[in-house]
Amino acid sequence: MPFAYEPETQDARSTRQIVLPKTTSPLNLSPERLKHAKTSYSIRRVNLADATKLVVDRRPEAGDLVLARVTRLGQHQHLESSSGRRARLWPGDEIVVAFGARYAPDQYEASVPADLSPCHLVAAGGIAAMVQSRHAGIKAATQIEPIGLLANAGGVLNMRSAALSAPPSRRAPFTVAVLGSSMNAGKTTTAANLVAGLRRLGFRVGAAKVTGTGAGGDRWLMSDAGAAPVLDFTDAGFASTAGLPLEQLEHILTQLCRHVAVAGVECVVLEVADGLLQAETSALVKSMRFVKNVDAVLFAAPDAMSALAGVEWLRKHHLPVVAVSGVVTASPLAAREAQQAVGLPVHTADELTDPHIVSTLFPVLSRLPGLRAALGATQ
Repeated sequence: MPFAYEPETQDARSTRQIVLPKTTSPLNLSPERLKHAKTSYSIRRVNLADATKLVVDRRPEAGDLVLARVTRLGQHQHLESSSGRRARLWPGDEIVVAFGARYAPDQYEASVPADLSPCHLVAAGGIAAMVQSRHAGIKAATQIEPIGLLANAGGVLNMRSAALSAPPSRRAPFTVAVLGSSMNAGKTTTAANLVAGLRRLGFRVGAAKVTGTGAGGDRWLMSDAGAAPVLDFTDAGFASTAGLPLEQLEHILTQLCRHVAVAGVECVVLEVADGLLQAETSALVKSMRFVKNVDAVLFAAPDAMSALAGVEWLRKHHLPVVAVSGVVTASPLAAREAQQAVGLPVHTADELTDPHIVSTLFPVLSRLPGLRAALGATQ
């Protein structure tokens, strides 16, 4: 099957039977209309009651909220709500989502469009963007027609206005980062099972997803594993982190880590999306801010060669990688191959819930109170 590359040209857009607003004046937005619109996970922190009008003559920016109409269903036929419920979509539905870029080799490459012309729903968590390319195994994106940017007397509503406030600084808890070679390498499963293992040791555990595209699935899984609080980059005011400069990525990292720390946790599990070659992931992980915030790294990989390349990359950049997990562990043979190649423990997700294995991976935990008693209780 050939790679599907379908850039959206102006000619392609002009052939769609979509009637755009003929006025450049703001349109009134009734509370009743908003009430019936389906709202998405990514914008959950924004108070939609503040929206009183729709702006139709401004270039959208990342994080801007938009009321849009579904015109044709494609890959995403549901919209994830703030509660995690997946609301079914139909053509004609009005939805409230945020503009944002997407970098997902297994799905879409997409960017914030230059205007309010028809574009796409590129993530179920509620991201509007213009698709530039897609994976051959993924359907064409769901098409949407922006009606207008949500606004109040102060201007267009943007996710940044509802971001977490600056938290007080306090001593950082023990922090483990879960990195991976690519999408679908097993990062979130690794992170969630590690949370469960740390919880079984008796520790209070928080979690944060530092980069990615707005969606709640990873957050719910880490919450189900026992992490509290669980935050992600949308809490810092970003629909996605694709294309962000390093300064903003470091800001997100710092904000989320500090907010989790002030909750009184003893351990933090961080997930960094995508693979080490993704531009934002690479820049963040190589930064001194990241190195100083992370005490240990688990690396998720789909196969032994990816594990070897990833571990070597991490060692080259002086990151404390202590073990490998992820999809590679689905095959005992591949897991043994990876372990021989990298010279590190290779553990399945289930093994990461074992308190004895977790305490062996992170000897520094022995300095925290309660570990010995927790280990004794599991014997």
